[in-house]
Amino acid sequence: MSSIRTVPEKFGLLPDTRVTGAVVPAAMPTRLGLVIPTLREAANISEAVERAVRSLDSLGISYELIVVDDDSGDGTEFLVKKLGTRGWPVRFLSRVGERGLGSAVLYGWRHSDADVLGVMDADLQHPPELLPDLWKAVEAGSDIALASRYVHAGSLGQWHFVRHLLSRAAIALTWPLQRHQIYVQDPMSGFFLVRRSSIQEVPLQTKGFKLLLEILVRGKITSAKEVPFAFGSRRAGTSKAGLKVGLDYVQTLGRLWKQRRRRASHAEIYSDPGQSA
Repeated sequence: MSSIRTVPEKFGLLPDTRVTGAVVPAAMPTRLGLVIPTLREAANISEAVERAVRSLDSLGISYELIVVDDDSGDGTEFLVKKLGTRGWPVRFLSRVGERGLGSAVLYGWRHSDADVLGVMDADLQHPPELLPDLWKAVEAGSDIALASRYVHAGSLGQWHFVRHLLSRAAIALTWPLQRHQIYVQDPMSGFFLVRRSSIQEVPLQTKGFKLLLEILVRGKITSAKEVPFAFGSRRAGTSKAGLKVGLDYVQTLGRLWKQRRRRASHAEIYSDPGQSA
């Protein structure tokens, strides 16, 4: 177990970590790098890590847990280091002077050499026991596997109906952006695994909370699998959701729409015979 304290980086590009000459079949992932981003989650992190370790050990795969903390100062670092003394594959990274869920996840992924990358919340609203099902979906050939609240057998738990309506409205805004061949019902999920090759060298934005949506729109995704789950209740601590999260989401949608229009305009120019020399 290691601990690294760093300063923020600007870009979301994932470097190519493949070894020259190594050939790994696309349908056979070999190692998982799971990021657990934290901000004042000391009350939850130990249980989250323990349950993730039990779930992943049951698969008999190679994996590492990477706790990326935004300089909480609440004892999270001490707790993660203590868990590491058990011999568990867990690392602690602390970012100083930067906060944000999406950037924390990308930061953790850049510090992993795994060929499958993932993210799970520390607040236990994402059940770690679902990790084996997500891994098996990727193992079966999916480029991305996500925990979904909106497929059959999934649920929002004890959400207030207003929050439910807002979530549905937010998802409806993504429909024109999603590619029809890989359309998913819960593009807002924050619990998923993705093949590194599907986002290799894709310039993902570090700002915002909805990283999955950007990966679905901009990544090299050809197949997706949704695994149903019931969204749990926070055990302790306070939610980080708020007005800023909503504003970040609106900005993300705007950016993706602009990029889509630019791509469409570019495609029209090069497909118009009248524009050729």
